[in-house]
Amino acid sequence: MTNEKKLRSRDWFAGSDKMGFVHRSWLRNQGYPDDYFSGRPVIGICNTWSELTPCNGHLREFAEMVRRGILEAGGVPFEFPVMSLGETIMRPTTMLFRNLASMDVEESIRANPLDGVVLLNGCDKTTPSTIMGACSVDLPTIVVPGGPMLTGRFRGGTIGSGSFNWMIKEKQTNEGWSASDLQEAEVCAARSAGHCNTMGTASTMATMAEALGLTLPGFSSIPAVDSRKKMMAQLSGRRIVEMVKEDLKLSRILTRKAFENAIIVNAAVGGSTNLLIHMIAIANRIGVEVKLEDFDALGSKIPLLVNLMPSGKYLMEDFFYAGGLPVVLKELEGLLHKDVVTANGKSLTDNSADAKCYNRDVIATLDKPFQTEAGIAVLKGNLCENGAVIKPSAATPRLMKHRGRAVVFESMEDYHKRIDLPDLDIDENCVIVLKSVGPKGYPGMPEVGNVDLPVKLIKKGVKDMVRISDGRMSGTAYGTVVLHISPESAIGGTLALVHDGDMIELDVANRRLHLDVSDDELKRRRAAWKPPKPSAQRGYVRIFLDHVQQADQGADLDILAGKSGSEVKGDLH
Repeated sequence: MTNEKKLRSRDWFAGSDKMGFVHRSWLRNQGYPDDYFSGRPVIGICNTWSELTPCNGHLREFAEMVRRGILEAGGVPFEFPVMSLGETIMRPTTMLFRNLASMDVEESIRANPLDGVVLLNGCDKTTPSTIMGACSVDLPTIVVPGGPMLTGRFRGGTIGSGSFNWMIKEKQTNEGWSASDLQEAEVCAARSAGHCNTMGTASTMATMAEALGLTLPGFSSIPAVDSRKKMMAQLSGRRIVEMVKEDLKLSRILTRKAFENAIIVNAAVGGSTNLLIHMIAIANRIGVEVKLEDFDALGSKIPLLVNLMPSGKYLMEDFFYAGGLPVVLKELEGLLHKDVVTANGKSLTDNSADAKCYNRDVIATLDKPFQTEAGIAVLKGNLCENGAVIKPSAATPRLMKHRGRAVVFESMEDYHKRIDLPDLDIDENCVIVLKSVGPKGYPGMPEVGNVDLPVKLIKKGVKDMVRISDGRMSGTAYGTVVLHISPESAIGGTLALVHDGDMIELDVANRRLHLDVSDDELKRRRAAWKPPKPSAQRGYVRIFLDHVQQADQGADLDILAGKSGSEVKGDLH
């Protein structure tokens, strides 16, 4: 039986005084019966559905399945909306609003009579933002991932939503694609509900949620429109009621060992570089120390086991049919911590003990991987004192050690203005340097690090160049792209001091990124450097600029680190 003293909701509903009357009576206008207020666990369904977030457009239906499960288990469901972040729609970047959405989630949970929470997610930032907010309250919480789209079918082949975006300029330039060709591809690339069907950031974050133990086992890779997704949503509704009874809070699941497991899993699936920023932010909220260097130390030597775009050729639907994440977890069993608890009360290794692989061309074995080392490499050097990252599995091997002349763009506007000029002094051996796209610089750190190559080089057949910035790139993207340079250029990091013609050395094997300019010259340039004016004077963006941390710290707001717990002092009367 539930111990009623453990239920937060009783502070709202149990009283026979004026406030008990107020809290219950206004909810009565929805027709709720007496037993909704008599000690049943109250579960919040945190829904990131929005018509402006295409990847989450089906979550209303999922909420109904979760509601059904909660009621079956004896709980009381209350669905509530929070700010939704549509990666493909919002300007200038959803990353600017991730922390704002997390605040919405945190305060909505804390301020209301909830004993447990179900987080409904899909698009890239909706998963980390809701988890971050929930961590700062620390109630029993389970994640329901919205799932990837079905595989796009186009002209006899497949097309990956997200990854195809980065081919468009080349196809227009070298293959003569017309507007009608692109229109046909548009429809084929996104042919069902769900998020990007590559191992982009959305799939990476869903995989991370499962690897951290926040979902039911096997949930993350099921396509959005597969009936098994609805079944799992319903079972998640049942399970959260039991988690409340067991007092299985986020802080019991999200331990240091759980984060280490997720880092290893991310490397094995070829996950997005964006995971680093989000995982560090989540860890800071729950109170676990995770550093940028951990991703290299724990994950960089892990072999690539999953053959998915952008590091491979298949898509998420194929991954699910091959056995999904449980197969990967079983392959990694000897590398993972076994003494961790997940949302269903069992360990990751217990949950995957019976997993079977049905396609070894999609999921490899540990002794015969697709690549021997696939994790994120963390670089250091005078160009990135606090670190930078690169995804080797998505890079060109011959460029992993490279020395080239810098071609500098001071901003995205500068890049767009000059990149395709016929007289731009650039060749395939140069290093494209993009400034002012970090957390403060843009603001919000957009996914622009993998900027398109110049048209004149694309026409020559050049497929990749070294590109360096303080921004991010989409998890669907690929290329030899150095990202997340910290400190960023907008606050006077060394990146701000790079000039056209400077020589830059990239040596991924030795984790080195070096600007070949003397210390004396850098000192002279720094003395002449002037910080940019703030891009906003009011509102949330001003708060963001005043408080956002650097990429190596998770780009969260400094005032949001840690948690305030679930206690609410004071009442509305």
